[in-house]
Amino acid sequence: MIESWRWFGDHDRITLPEIAQTGARGIVTALHDIPYGVVWPRQAIAARRAQIMAAGFDWVVVESLPIHEAIKRGEGDLAPLFSAYRQSMANLAAEGIRTICYNFMPLLDWTRTDLAAPVARGGTCLRFSAPRMAAFEIHMLGRREAEADYPPEALAAAAAWFQQATEADRQALLHAIMSGLPGAFDRYDLAGLRKGLAGYAGIDAATLRQNYKRFLDEVVPAAADLGMALCVHPDDPPRDILGLPRIVSDADDIAWIMAAADSPANGLTLCSGSLGANPANDVPAIAARFADRIAFAHLRNVRKEADGSFEEAAHLEGDTDMVALIEVLLGEDARRVLQGRPPIPFRPDHGHELLDDLGRGTHPGYPLIGRLRGLAELRGVIAGLAHRR
Repeated sequence: MIESWRWFGDHDRITLPEIAQTGARGIVTALHDIPYGVVWPRQAIAARRAQIMAAGFDWVVVESLPIHEAIKRGEGDLAPLFSAYRQSMANLAAEGIRTICYNFMPLLDWTRTDLAAPVARGGTCLRFSAPRMAAFEIHMLGRREAEADYPPEALAAAAAWFQQATEADRQALLHAIMSGLPGAFDRYDLAGLRKGLAGYAGIDAATLRQNYKRFLDEVVPAAADLGMALCVHPDDPPRDILGLPRIVSDADDIAWIMAAADSPANGLTLCSGSLGANPANDVPAIAARFADRIAFAHLRNVRKEADGSFEEAAHLEGDTDMVALIEVLLGEDARRVLQGRPPIPFRPDHGHELLDDLGRGTHPGYPLIGRLRGLAELRGVIAGLAHRR
């Protein structure tokens, strides 16, 4: 497999020379400054790739080529947006970049309530607190219907938190929830979020699937012609949130997506952390079932709690058997190599902030030392399993 590293371009506090010292060979990035729905110019793609190659890397995966919200809502004349997406794909392929990670989560990407939850023995991690999320939905946004989405203990804890929270506490919670948009520099305030949510009124899971199917019909044939792989990222967290439906949360969802466009160009980003936050998901089993459609892998771990809360664990800790998962990926990778196909790129996903990471101001979940620890641990598992083979 190809060791890779997510880099946020010139906005990243971590430099390419620093990434080189991690040992990673591939870069996963995007043109984050370009608004959603606008064509990525070939010249800009070429310049970014030249920058990456000059530092000794290959640009192995685009993460992400975002999908405009109008496509997810199925709203208005979408022909220009589909055309722009296909043109961006063509421009990427012309520069030799053929794997695109994307998601179909409405309005928000990954969602956390704490960006710096304390970790035993020092450091911090990302955390999703069901009580704090309930407090945000019910007491800050005023979504009383959200009471049906949380267990009684989370609702009681939410009310208690809100009653004692200061205005600074509430703003910190809003900031944390908005921070799951690393490729978008616009952030919602409460009024803006309410307006955004109103745009999804009446859109249930069935309607969102219908809109997703239209997207696949519009872009997968073009991806196949270009020799590209589009690989959908699972929902994070893998559950409905803020009243928005989520449709990439478990094995049944993935099976529907793969069947909706039965083509090697329609693939999966196997994110062990996103899928692992759903108690019903057996992540190694999901990887085995869809191994031939995995185009990219995010490897991280989470530790779940009974009320629906979870937090980022160290890569070899948490609830997912990372060794079993990597063994599945290595088996698929070896099969592809025998067929003359390229190996699977993977990256260490969200890491703990450790040591000099603290206070550096990197993108939430993307510190240097914490991810380096994760990559080293994953590298060790891969080496051990490869030796056993």
